[in-house]
Amino acid sequence: MSRIAFLFPGQGAQSVGMGHTLATHDAGAAELFAMADRVVGFPLSNLMWHGPEEQLTLTENAQPALVVTALAACHLLTTRTGIRPDFVAGHSLGEYAAIVAAGGFAAEEAIRLVRLRGQAMQRAVPLGEGGMAVLLNVPAQDVIEVCAEAAATMAGVCVPANFNTPQQIVISGHKRAVEQAVALAKGRGAKRCMMLAVSAPFHCPLMQPAADAMAAALRQTVIQDLTVPLIANVTAQEVTLGATVRERLVEQVTGSVRWEASMRRLIELGVDTFIELGTGKVLTGMIKRIDETVRAVAVNGPEDIEKVTALPGLATG
Repeated sequence: MSRIAFLFPGQGAQSVGMGHTLATHDAGAAELFAMADRVVGFPLSNLMWHGPEEQLTLTENAQPALVVTALAACHLLTTRTGIRPDFVAGHSLGEYAAIVAAGGFAAEEAIRLVRLRGQAMQRAVPLGEGGMAVLLNVPAQDVIEVCAEAAATMAGVCVPANFNTPQQIVISGHKRAVEQAVALAKGRGAKRCMMLAVSAPFHCPLMQPAADAMAAALRQTVIQDLTVPLIANVTAQEVTLGATVRERLVEQVTGSVRWEASMRRLIELGVDTFIELGTGKVLTGMIKRIDETVRAVAVNGPEDIEKVTALPGLATG
């Protein structure tokens, strides 16, 4: 029998129209979107389905939008097929949806927390001071070295933020230092390195004020022990204890997302089927670049359920 991991995407996967088919085809999913509207205090679902895109991409809006869409897709899959995960993982803010799926806290808590998280991240660094860049086909050790050199040269922060795949690493920090790291990487022969259009430098030490805000919020949040293990972003290791989950959520605000290592850990644990839940197919594409032998399917709407049930060896109920 296959071992299954549910994967939940992070920021960048948002798009106008996200989640609309989920809400129109399933009453339980529709209630999740209505709940998110109540929690954030404005019609988030209307923004998700009709735009404008520039408002949807604001961090404080994108984060709850992505989490509620992921939870709606998870609800649809589990209620219609009976499929349950053996493990869960979420890319950056996707960890909050993963924790809901594993019984750590309720969907309402996840929406409340990621709305706060988005607001705290936006406040942490003045607009224009921070930056992020993606380095493609640059070895991890080279990325680490150019970040350290750029940080020293520019007297700023520059660190690897996301180890996504062997071919894709994202860096983050002071904009001037990140730009210097890109120049250094190109000087070493890197062909494809580019600055990203982001509103804040995520997953770097500049996010410490946001980490402090999340630590305070999470201290007031009851987190149950998980029913299935979460592979944590910052350690790429499984965690089930609620107290440890709380620690990992704080650490991931400033720490690197070790996504490639997390996926390799799941494969070590026997997972051969990865189901991405939410909007888009970013994580499905990543896992295939990490290990092309595994099965990966994205569930964005009702039309995708059949793709999952058609996979042989899945336990449904």
